[in-house]
Amino acid sequence: MVLLEHAKNVLPAVQRTLMQRHFHASTVLNKSQSGRYKITLKRDRPLTYEMANPPHYIASRKSWNSWNTSNIKDGNRPSETAVEDMFIRQFMKGTWHNLFASEVIIKRQHNIIRIAGIITRSIAPYKIYFLTGYTEELLSYWLQCPIKLELVTTDSKHDVIFKYI
Repeated sequence: MVLLEHAKNVLPAVQRTLMQRHFHASTVLNKSQSGRYKITLKRDRPLTYEMANPPHYIASRKSWNSWNTSNIKDGNRPSETAVEDMFIRQFMKGTWHNLFASEVIIKRQHNIIRIAGIITRSIAPYKIYFLTGYTEELLSYWLQCPIKLELVTTDSKHDVIFKYI
């Protein structure tokens, strides 16, 4: 009789601990959220083509963005590459102030760094040629490798908008 009373008291406690251990009432923790843009209420946020594609499409739709292979696992110089990429983006942002309509794309192939992007035609062509030569010369001197700028021009920044969210 005492054993039955003890079993009745122990059984709910065991069931409670089992349920506490195996039942999770929290949200899913492995949800992929980075690299995605939040949808606004008025759906008036402009996105370019690169911004509109989520990160899991980097191998199929955005393969030309993934040519930087030195920062993969067991790559040659991942930290130096990341710092150089940050430096290149900041230099381009300062030198080509308010001219880029898209992101600055950095492609590394062997020892050549190719910088691509879309700029607006808001300044004279001879100034664009000067800035191209200036950028290639200074970056190739600082980074000790050949730099090639691949620029495409457009009339306005509204031409590169892919969709609104």
